[in-house]
Amino acid sequence: MTSDVINSKHAEAPLTLDQAPPKTLGMLDQGAFWANLGVSLLGFSFALVLINPLGGDNPLTFGAALLAALVGSLIGTAMVGLAAVPGVQTGQPAMVLLRGLFGVRLSYVPTVLNVVQMIGWGAFELWVVAMGAQAIFGPSVPYAVWVVAAGALTMALTIYPLGAIRLLRRFVTIGVVVSVVWFAVVFLRETPAQSGGSWDAFAAAVDFVVALSVSWVPVAADYARHSRSSRAAFTGIVGGYTVAQVACLAVGVYAVALAGHAVVQENQTAVFEPFVAAPLGALFFGILVLRETDQSFANVYSTAMSLQNLMPRIDRRVFSVAVGVLTTAIALVVDVNSYGAFLSIIGAVFVPMFGVLAVDYFLLGRGRNWDISENAPSRLVMVLPWVLGFVTWWMLAAPSQVSWWAAIWDGAKRAVGFTPQPWMSAALGAFLVSGLITLAIGAPRLLALRRRRA
Repeated sequence: MTSDVINSKHAEAPLTLDQAPPKTLGMLDQGAFWANLGVSLLGFSFALVLINPLGGDNPLTFGAALLAALVGSLIGTAMVGLAAVPGVQTGQPAMVLLRGLFGVRLSYVPTVLNVVQMIGWGAFELWVVAMGAQAIFGPSVPYAVWVVAAGALTMALTIYPLGAIRLLRRFVTIGVVVSVVWFAVVFLRETPAQSGGSWDAFAAAVDFVVALSVSWVPVAADYARHSRSSRAAFTGIVGGYTVAQVACLAVGVYAVALAGHAVVQENQTAVFEPFVAAPLGALFFGILVLRETDQSFANVYSTAMSLQNLMPRIDRRVFSVAVGVLTTAIALVVDVNSYGAFLSIIGAVFVPMFGVLAVDYFLLGRGRNWDISENAPSRLVMVLPWVLGFVTWWMLAAPSQVSWWAAIWDGAKRAVGFTPQPWMSAALGAFLVSGLITLAIGAPRLLALRRRRA
């Protein structure tokens, strides 16, 4: 395969891992793609948690909530952007990069966890699309029809992933921007100015937004590997996702106010009602519903990329179709809304794992000799900071909605006499603990190398 073919602007993603990835995506491609991921239908309902992350009767002021959204998005997307850089430099997807961190065999552990969470989130997104469509058209078209249609569209996008990203940049992003601006104007006219509240829960709100953003860490390199430069990938991710997520949460504050806080608390999809009821709401909300398939696309395609770490010579299209069929089936028969609580447990795996990778790759200089071969030796020592970071996350995090899991960590906190304070961040704490321990483990080797060179 010649370089002019690989770098053709119409080139597609390789079918197997032994083929070179085309470097065709610029900053605008990445920015548009991540901006679309930053706008989520249920992201509007997340404004309920942003305003009142600790519950109770002491919500944030509107200004504090917006600042928390901005700060949390910048912190979280910076992590995602940094996770993307090794993908650009090595040309490898996210889970394959973990060969250099843990070795081939140990990399299978986070790979399997990522497959589980990506399939779950893929099914969840198909459910969201179907519920959004029914909010527009009512129950006359059965839920199953919308799920199957969204699943079919998702699979089509994963067959031509780079074409899908270019399509988003050229056409879909414009529609999303117009739709979000339209709803912002309508909601500002219909709802009274947000007043009252305090800044007491600001840190908790930032932590919540960071967690929303860093959920994309384990897939960032899957798309960044096709970027023309590290700068294009990093800037596109941070800029596109931050702007979109802040706008989504800001509009969500007003949508939740119109729908009623108690109603949205009981049923997240109730936040769709103000959108559909707005002037031209069905049209513009329909654009957002159609766009939601980029979320399911990202989940299904990244599942295929993860599976290639386990079976590198299988055609990604085979994986994409198989995973697409599976996620569609799950969305049809499983209560994926309640499954989200379980997925949050797995999601906490990847922030501390990124802390280990970032320090090892960037600060300890191993990125220059990152072994992503099928013979990469196991590095069991790297599991220690990862596990300790995971423990830190749950010692600092709010109680899980999964009762038996919450009971485990409540008992651990009581056993050591620890009570997390409102200003403590689970995401940042897990990242710092895992990163600092990795630095402590690797620093002696780095110092020894420098002495030998001196």
